[in-house]
Amino acid sequence: MIEERLERFIAAAERMRLDEYVRFESDRRRRFRDAFFQGIARGLGAMVGFAVLGTLLVIILQAVARRNLPIISDFLAQVVSMVQTRMK
Repeated sequence: MIEERLERFIAAAERMRLDEYVRFESDRRRRFRDAFFQGIARGLGAMVGFAVLGTLLVIILQAVARRNLPIISDFLAQVVSMVQTRMK
């Protein structure tokens, strides 16, 4: 009975790759390296995402400014010109 439970536990641990997890957790260099590369990937993802969203926002603002809405277009024209000046 106990042997049967122990064998089921061992089989479950093998399916979960428990040995690899324990090796990973005990290897500080590997954990540090993985965390470092994850941080780089997150930073690059945030940078690319911000650039895409910023570009879309500028395009939308330009389209609204071209429609010559009385109050909004003057303000947006100033914002767009400041952004374009900064980009150059």
